[in-house]
Amino acid sequence: MKSKEDILKRFEDRRTRCTVYTRVMGYHRPVESFNIGKKGEHRQRKQFVER
Repeated sequence: MKSKEDILKRFEDRRTRCTVYTRVMGYHRPVESFNIGKKGEHRQRKQFVER
């Protein structure tokens, strides 16, 4: 089985940046527009999985 790194390297020319949005105070905002502190908070969040 191929590793994730091998697959990423193989398809590197097809990859593009994507914009990640998150909901903040009822509004959807792109994470790239956050300041350094808010980006750190976003990385520490845990994903909610509904059963």
